[in-house]
Amino acid sequence: MEIRPWSDYDLSMGTTHAEAGSDSVSFTDLSRNPRTVAAKAAALGRLRITHRDAPDMVLTTAAQADLTEENLTTASRLFLALMKQDDGARTLLLALPEVFPWVRHLDEEEVRSFTVELIEALSDAAELGTGEAVHRAVVSWRATARINADPEQLRESRLPLPGDDLGQVEVSV
Repeated sequence: MEIRPWSDYDLSMGTTHAEAGSDSVSFTDLSRNPRTVAAKAAALGRLRITHRDAPDMVLTTAAQADLTEENLTTASRLFLALMKQDDGARTLLLALPEVFPWVRHLDEEEVRSFTVELIEALSDAAELGTGEAVHRAVVSWRATARINADPEQLRESRLPLPGDDLGQVEVSV
């Protein structure tokens, strides 16, 4: 096994399998030539099925789906194990701006909260099949960073909401 320096790896998150035109077919192609489309999906590992009137779908083999799930579970468990060790947690916190450049607009406590929420969401996605939680964590924290980056939005976000004041809230522990 060859070990390469990190700089040799392409870690860009903006590329997808569907960017190449040959990795997709229309829903009409699937309905007219299901065997050909299934063979193409098996050969490629996954195939995007585009649909004019509905969201695109991905056709893959069960073996490929199982591998993807196993990879997510392995990565999730690795991140959870790293979070339990001081050096691992520190490394994850230092790596976060590389993956999510907008975290520079979060304060230290917000970055820690985002990291914990992201790792827990990844664990839930791997162990429970709830992938939406990862997306929600990233989108929510990116929105917080966007507000923090804009002084006017940040000022407005700290103003009381208009309407009835319902008084002080008691928190029971």
